[in-house]
Amino acid sequence: MSSDYRISPKATTGMPTGIPHIIGNEAAERFSFYGMKAVLIVFMTEHLLGANGALDTMSETRAAAWTHAFVVAVYFTPVFGAYLADAFLGKYRTIMILSAVYCLGHFALALNETRIGLVVGLGLIAIGAGGIKPCVSAHVGDQFGSSNSFRLTRVFAWFYFSINVGAMISQALTPKLLIWKGPTYAFGLPGILMVIATIVFWIGRNRFVHIPAAGPAHFHKIFVQEGLVVIRRIGLLYLVGISMFWALFDQTASTWVLQAKHMDLNVMGVELEPAQLLAVNPFLILVFIPLFNYLLYPFIGRFFKLTPLRKISIGLFLTTTSFLLCAWIESRIQVGLAPSILWQVVSYILLTAAEVMVSITALEFAYTQAPNRMKSVVMSLFLLSVAAGNLVPMVVNFVIENPDGSSKITGVEYYLMFSGLMLLSAIVFSFMAKNFRTQTFVQDEEVSDEEALSEGL
Repeated sequence: MSSDYRISPKATTGMPTGIPHIIGNEAAERFSFYGMKAVLIVFMTEHLLGANGALDTMSETRAAAWTHAFVVAVYFTPVFGAYLADAFLGKYRTIMILSAVYCLGHFALALNETRIGLVVGLGLIAIGAGGIKPCVSAHVGDQFGSSNSFRLTRVFAWFYFSINVGAMISQALTPKLLIWKGPTYAFGLPGILMVIATIVFWIGRNRFVHIPAAGPAHFHKIFVQEGLVVIRRIGLLYLVGISMFWALFDQTASTWVLQAKHMDLNVMGVELEPAQLLAVNPFLILVFIPLFNYLLYPFIGRFFKLTPLRKISIGLFLTTTSFLLCAWIESRIQVGLAPSILWQVVSYILLTAAEVMVSITALEFAYTQAPNRMKSVVMSLFLLSVAAGNLVPMVVNFVIENPDGSSKITGVEYYLMFSGLMLLSAIVFSFMAKNFRTQTFVQDEEVSDEEALSEGL
């Protein structure tokens, strides 16, 4: 690695110089991912072509299953990206190489509207997007040492804020672009944004801290001595509670879009596309992050200590309520009424509040609990919880599909089933969290829980 690159954080209380490039890269990359994902299920059910150029679309149930299968792939490949970064290439070079693969995936979708293009494009995106995920979030934390580690919580919040700026714009725009211009433009624009994301990240290369790869031998030693204990402790915690959160949350891009197609989409004279409702979530995130950090959390803190695991527990219970409301919406649809799409907005409000408490908190928690040379690997546990969660609706949708494409269970039963599973997971997670002992690591040194608390972690 070039000697021009810094390999450790500076002793400063200020903000690291590379953070704007990481934030800018993340906003553009998330535009590309969520823009593509927003139109994916509509593309598969309404625009997908066969080899002969004629329409060859999927049933709604089958398309929902394949949407979640894609998400499983995206969030499973971080294991390999993390290993590549921590053992061999380092985070920066891993991100640059896999970003190129990511770009190719977008353009494969844009240039080929058949099932071949779909498989190749989604496969490349799964490798590229999944591979860089643990590296980018760990790269944020790597910029901080012990002297400015008190800024980590706020920076991870702004990192998440940038994700939702990109997601909100793309999820509002690409569904309309699919209607106006077709799949080539709807998938091509996210590809262009991914190219921009890669360039923004490359420009910041001399401003970043580049933590060197541990090397295969040293990495394996750490992995065996410390890593298995950490992975077992954090992995089990995330598997029990957070994975079920994602099983529900990621259905906003599948079953919630399909539900919206049967609702009254007219809002104040404006006719919305079903997939445009996805933009409600990132918009609310932009509102909720400062609201929670500066008002709600300090207020709750007056009455009891709001630890990271307590935040997650509250968020898991809140997630259940969003799906209960979806079940009520579905009951109205089944008796022939046209409920307003604003009811689904209420579901988004509940789910987004839960996301702020679960996802942002779990992202930072995974980083701080990881030994310094295993940051990417442990961050991949957070991402694996997303993959594990999406396995549930993927399997359910494959199982409940009838040969004619219809479903074996009603929509109300479907939403109530997931509400029950989420409630059970929230209860079990809360009991496990009570007995979990935290240990905080930053790049310069290890800090005790008491020191971390005094610095604002």
